[in-house]
Amino acid sequence: MEMPVPDGSVLDRKHELVARLQAVLPGESVIHEPRETRVYECDALTAYKCAPLAAVLPSTTQEVSEVLKICHEMGVPVVPRGAGTSLAGGALPTADCVILGVARMNDVLETNYADRYIRVQTGRTNLSVTGAVEEGDFFYAPDPSSQLACAIAGNVGMNSGGAHCLKYGVTTNNLLGVTMVLMDGTVIELGGAHLDAGGLDLLGVVCGSEGQLGVVTEATLRILRKPEGARPVLIGFDSNEVAGACVSDIIKAGVLPVAIEFMDRPCIEATEAFAKAGYPMCEALLIVEVEGSDAEIDMQLGVISGIARRHNPVELRESTSAEESAAIWLGRKSAFGAMGQINDYMCLDGTIPVSSLPYVLRRISELSKEYGLGVGNVFHAGDGNMHPLILFDANKPGDLELCEQMGADILKLCVEVGGCLTGEHGVGVEKRDLMQTQFDAVDLEAQLRVKDVFDPEWLLNPSKVFPLSVTQSRREDAA
Repeated sequence: MEMPVPDGSVLDRKHELVARLQAVLPGESVIHEPRETRVYECDALTAYKCAPLAAVLPSTTQEVSEVLKICHEMGVPVVPRGAGTSLAGGALPTADCVILGVARMNDVLETNYADRYIRVQTGRTNLSVTGAVEEGDFFYAPDPSSQLACAIAGNVGMNSGGAHCLKYGVTTNNLLGVTMVLMDGTVIELGGAHLDAGGLDLLGVVCGSEGQLGVVTEATLRILRKPEGARPVLIGFDSNEVAGACVSDIIKAGVLPVAIEFMDRPCIEATEAFAKAGYPMCEALLIVEVEGSDAEIDMQLGVISGIARRHNPVELRESTSAEESAAIWLGRKSAFGAMGQINDYMCLDGTIPVSSLPYVLRRISELSKEYGLGVGNVFHAGDGNMHPLILFDANKPGDLELCEQMGADILKLCVEVGGCLTGEHGVGVEKRDLMQTQFDAVDLEAQLRVKDVFDPEWLLNPSKVFPLSVTQSRREDAA
């Protein structure tokens, strides 16, 4: 993967930059020694690494503003970073940049149960938002698999979803407002505690913008009442295609489960060895969960089980206790970590129409044989958000490049069937050179103009989202 060559003038001015940053940030909030900046050399896409010029850890919106003013004046690129769990290289540094981490910004600023919202600093982890309101019998709906570690900042940046997004939507459906700092240090407010804001939907532009437009420091999030109850069912099949067809039929039946999760045999075996969730050993497994009163749950599961039986499942098992339900979800949430114990892998994130699941799963299997690389499939089947895990050997020359080629073919396949390049991981550096597969020149120019408005000098999160040649041309024009 190609990265831009550092601006020598910025490197020469590192001493001045560090001194100015230390003047506005307290204590050890400025990290600049090479042995310390290596901590920030990559995110969860560990195939690519590059240590930044420096890293800063502000604690308030005002401190973020001061940092950005300095970097703007000196022409220093800034890479916003939440918890570093991005799987698309969204927080990968460049050698001439400052990493701006929000990890210390984790306070709850306001909780309002009557109007059903919570306002937090964006360094707060996803799961701890629910933790802050669960005593009031509320919860925060988006639940990415990394929710124990991932930050709200990254969730907003990538428009993260999770297993329960089928019913509750992704981050954009649960985000009411943000406080955001522009590259020149200007602090703006978008949206708020009210249901909707008048005028242009700038909040919708910011959510999913991958740190290209500003640094989100505070977020007002919708919180919901916990459901009366929830119950998952495990459905095992003897092929991926049949499981995909079952998902399509469930959606067509008009039943709205809170989640439909898919795992194939490689993931089932790895997860069962790791989490011991009691999964059946079969070729494909669906976890379908519904919510409501006992009567509602029984009715919905009755419809779903009837549909599943028409596809001749090898196992159909409904959870009978809270402990069994917890074990089922522990297995699913552990899948990525479990696969990491047995092999290096690259996790993709393409989205397709649910009706295309059988065909796409078959083509992925064919591509696996063509490239000679194994694939594990675990994904949010209800909304067609695919997460193929391509297995490779990081120590074998050429294997990473082969993996990338196969990944590109899978993502192109997603676009070909009417889907898109990403569902919740973002574009980052991983898919930036595939953007022209999905968008034509007119589409891309519209996106570039939005970037021009918010960040005219193109200093925020450089070398991400857009093809590198386009980014370099835009930065040269701005200079």
